[in-house]
Amino acid sequence: MIINTGARTDTVQYYTKWLLRRFKEGYVLSRNPLFPNKVTRLELTPDKVDCVVFCSKNYRPILPDLHLITDRFHTFFFYTITAYGKDIEPGVPSIDESIETLLELEKQVGAGRICWRYDPVLLTSHKYTIDFHLKTFDAMAARLTGHASRCVFSFVEVYKKLELNMPELKVMTTAEMNEIARGLGAIGQKYGLHLQTCGTNGDYRKYGIHPSGCMTLEMLGQANHIAFRRLRHRGSRAGCHCIESRDIGAYDTCINGCKYCYANKNPQAAAANYRLHDPNSPLLLGHIEETDCIQQGAQQSFLVKSEDNPPPAQKGQLTLEF
Repeated sequence: MIINTGARTDTVQYYTKWLLRRFKEGYVLSRNPLFPNKVTRLELTPDKVDCVVFCSKNYRPILPDLHLITDRFHTFFFYTITAYGKDIEPGVPSIDESIETLLELEKQVGAGRICWRYDPVLLTSHKYTIDFHLKTFDAMAARLTGHASRCVFSFVEVYKKLELNMPELKVMTTAEMNEIARGLGAIGQKYGLHLQTCGTNGDYRKYGIHPSGCMTLEMLGQANHIAFRRLRHRGSRAGCHCIESRDIGAYDTCINGCKYCYANKNPQAAAANYRLHDPNSPLLLGHIEETDCIQQGAQQSFLVKSEDNPPPAQKGQLTLEF
């Protein structure tokens, strides 16, 4: 199975100590977002986890200890670096800081295991225009090409909460999406950057943009030199072509404060929940209650069973002092 550490929250940036402890102790507990009293236990051991996928906007906090996970597990890293400033992403480092951190991450894990995410792409009436995106993306691509295996982008999904959080948001037309895709595609070809979409049904192959899902077994296998079975990628929503994974985070816990965030109801809720975090608890938030029902999660391997896939546990054991 694939473990995802960052789809619900930026675990790497704000919960690094907890994340490292979970891998040290070899298991994690995760609450069901719809039924909070239902808790799933997942084993975080190399024999149960095919690959650990990280998603973050700031890997700086975990860099000193990241090897404690990468030495034992197959891994892949999504690094989101966008064109937005503090007005949209108040808790995210600057572009320059983020690029420097990505380059340091590359030294540890290699470019083949890093994917630069430039998403979501959104427009506002004045500042974040199509021209602004293309100029910024060009400058970023010039610095990041060769230091990540690919770049993934997506167009923002407009939902009611987002309209309330971002009244300045401009709803994109199909023509504007095509103009952006054409421009990004040209920049990708200019630098030799592998560019692909995520979570969209639009077909932009004519601009040199690949339609593959952002997290496929083929991608994870190539990055880690391992072989996966051929399995259908069901995705998590319309337009998603990714392989299924289990997220160990929790909604309403990321304090980056990004206006477009789908995982937080509002920044105030995230800040309140952040104060409930105990790095020693197997749950990201709080502790197990008497009314909780804990069940063992199913952890089926996607790997081809052969000598070509030696267990990552042979790489060594995790030793970590707090």
